[in-house]
Amino acid sequence: MAKHAFPTDCPCQSGKPYKDCCFMYHMEKQQPPTAEALMRSRYAAYVLKKADYLLYSWHPDTRPAELDLDGDAAKWVGLAIVATEAGGPDDDEGTVEFVARYKIGGRAAKLAEKSRFVRFKGRWVYLDGLVDE
Repeated sequence: MAKHAFPTDCPCQSGKPYKDCCFMYHMEKQQPPTAEALMRSRYAAYVLKKADYLLYSWHPDTRPAELDLDGDAAKWVGLAIVATEAGGPDDDEGTVEFVARYKIGGRAAKLAEKSRFVRFKGRWVYLDGLVDE
């Protein structure tokens, strides 16, 4: 029986092993308890090119019909949470402001966004975000 090949550290930069962190969310065995946990799991999904999870964790009113990450040339290299507002286990909405660093063609770049999250059918989902350009 083959073992799963897990990244040693979770790409969300929680400091935990992937199998003890975002893996359970990506497999939809558990739901992230907070908006920040969902945001981190979505960042990890971009790193690991898990388009199905990204669509699952996106509000149906704002999610695209499909998401093709195979052609994505970005190499995600870091995540920093700047601020959170609400988004706790007992909240129905929240925001997470973050900066995600990546490289494209060897050149460093960053994505700064203030994301909005809401509860949908009892679980956190990404609604939309304001990108700082």
